[in-house]
Amino acid sequence: MDKFFSPESVAVIGATNSLFNLGGTICNMLKHIQYEGRVYAVNPRGEDSYGCAGFAAVHELPEAVDLAIIIVTARLVPGIVRECGQKGGRRLIIQSAGFAEEGEGGRALQEEVNTAARDYGMRFIGPNCLGLMDAHSRFCCFFGASPERYGALIGHPGSVSYVVQSGGVGALILESLQADAAKVNKIVSIGNKADVDEADLIEYFQHDNTEVVGLYLENVRDGNKLLQVARSSTKPILVYKVGRTQEGARAAMSHTAGMANNDAVFESVCRQAGIIRVESISELYSMPKIFTTMPPLKGRRIAVFTNTGALGGIGTDLLVSSGMQMASIPQETQARLKQTGTVYNATNPIDLGVEMSIQTYLDIFEILLATDTIDGLLPIPNVWQDFVIEAIVELVKMCHAYHKPAAIYIPNTVEKIISIRSTHDLPVFLSLEEAVRALSISYQYYTQSQKREVGVSAPSARRRGAG
Repeated sequence: MDKFFSPESVAVIGATNSLFNLGGTICNMLKHIQYEGRVYAVNPRGEDSYGCAGFAAVHELPEAVDLAIIIVTARLVPGIVRECGQKGGRRLIIQSAGFAEEGEGGRALQEEVNTAARDYGMRFIGPNCLGLMDAHSRFCCFFGASPERYGALIGHPGSVSYVVQSGGVGALILESLQADAAKVNKIVSIGNKADVDEADLIEYFQHDNTEVVGLYLENVRDGNKLLQVARSSTKPILVYKVGRTQEGARAAMSHTAGMANNDAVFESVCRQAGIIRVESISELYSMPKIFTTMPPLKGRRIAVFTNTGALGGIGTDLLVSSGMQMASIPQETQARLKQTGTVYNATNPIDLGVEMSIQTYLDIFEILLATDTIDGLLPIPNVWQDFVIEAIVELVKMCHAYHKPAAIYIPNTVEKIISIRSTHDLPVFLSLEEAVRALSISYQYYTQSQKREVGVSAPSARRRGAG
């Protein structure tokens, strides 16, 4: 799999210098992000593309490249796959559309591709996909994308890896994470996934610097394979799957040839495998930061504190509705809270006064995190002074020291929230609903992982007892 993400040599088959040529945009992207490998353009004229040396056919290339990217008319693809195999290439990304998603003729073409790949022992991603990006290796082969659009992501790699069956969803995720605390490690558009699928990639992500896996799926080709791989995952897996309705399933079929499968069966697979099924596309990019920036939530007892009293009540409703519990604040803890400054209400939710300082915030954070009856925090501090931002920065550090998470929401405009979290790299959510959902997901993953650990250790315990 490494050769897909960090190839030393690449051939873009179908790349020219024409203004609207999609293969050319890949050459331009690789040049812009300063990819260090060798890049060749293959087209009938043998012309260069954005500084990449041009060749008229695959067999004319000076080497068997680590990765061939194919973006030509669908009917030409099977022959090109065979040419790549004859040249010695073993990794392909087939971005061309016009295969199984377009009916019987397309399915026949796709089977030709499958046969050619098997004949030469090749692995491929696609067809009908956008490509992939690895922010750490500075490799990106998305077609049609403006280099400036993803340059910032390449320069600031993270630890969240995505597998998507839609280029559009992938682009939305990338754009959304540019101003968030969680950043992208790898993202792969798998399209029709005729060969490499989500299970292959989940397995691969167990051995790189991925911390969280996000999936957007339109179908599952091999449920047993996904179940087994996900069960053994040591990293959270978040999935959004289209096709809950018959109409959605039909839409998926026309998009990536993906029969959306039985939704009840998929739900069962998720429960058995410990996969977290998210409720919206936005959760695919808003939820990972609760894993990458915070310790896991090990219990349901949450303390809410806010300097906007009404939001304390709203947060309480949301927490209880989500299955969380309002933590009990012991009398001695309440007394300590009242000594920190202006505290209108020291029970839960805790209502803070307006005469606050950064030290007051830090004292309150430490008192709550040190309290045994509290498992996590839902802070709702309005940023009305810059010192509140400084306090939030310190809170993130304190959460790690006490091994308890905080899902932070600041009740300001969305524009201000995004500005604050991007400038200070803070894991701040855009709404109370998001923050509460993040706590729920963190606790769900923790409990699932504990069950898996018990399941793994039980057989070995029985074996020891049998001796």
